[in-house]
Amino acid sequence: MPADPRWRVEHLPFLSAVSFALLTCAASVGFFAGGADAALGAAMGVLIVTVSYTMSTLVIAWADTVRPALLMPLGLLTYVLKYTLLGVILAFGVSSEWPGKTALGFGIVAGVMVWTGVQAWWLYGRTVRK
Repeated sequence: MPADPRWRVEHLPFLSAVSFALLTCAASVGFFAGGADAALGAAMGVLIVTVSYTMSTLVIAWADTVRPALLMPLGLLTYVLKYTLLGVILAFGVSSEWPGKTALGFGIVAGVMVWTGVQAWWLYGRTVRK
């Protein structure tokens, strides 16, 4: 592993840019498909995933630099908190009559697929270069 600890988060600027582009596209598609509520729902879905994944990355990177023994408990705590929050958001969305709830779900799915795919591509490209 490199001596510089910034390698743990060096993918975040690129992934944030991709997520912003996806958020813009999702909002546009949502607007044309279902109006302002769908645009808001799609954008919120992508934003929830982006914030969630960024938070996990930062917590895990911080724990690894401070004390590697904290990596597993803090990583698991972060995942439990973010998936609990996501479950609450989705449960509220499903039970509400808000017209943007379907777009919210699609935004979350798109955010997860794009973030995971781009991060895998980034890591693959990083390992091939060495």
